[in-house]
Amino acid sequence: MKIFHNPRCSKSREALALLQEAGLAPEVIEYLKTPPDLGTLKALVRQLGLPVRELLRSSEALYAELGLADADDEQLLEALLQHPQLLQRPIVVRGEQALIARPPERLKAWL
Repeated sequence: MKIFHNPRCSKSREALALLQEAGLAPEVIEYLKTPPDLGTLKALVRQLGLPVRELLRSSEALYAELGLADADDEQLLEALLQHPQLLQRPIVVRGEQALIARPPERLKAWL
């Protein structure tokens, strides 16, 4: 199990705490320090079963500044590679499935 985590984000901290309270010890990937590569991003899209756009935090000012509202999947992935702060958080990966744990309570039913 892995969690793409931002320790400065309260939702991400809550999700990590829920996992730990459930007796799980996920691999913690601080994606701002160790950004995911293209292969990892594509795997997350597949594991989530969502469009690429769902990986991005569209409420971030940077999203608008980069003009991503009309971007295609390739452009969105490139934006994530260049600006990992746009990645949704937290994302929890278990086997071949993943979940955007926002709100963190989504984890309870998923686990």
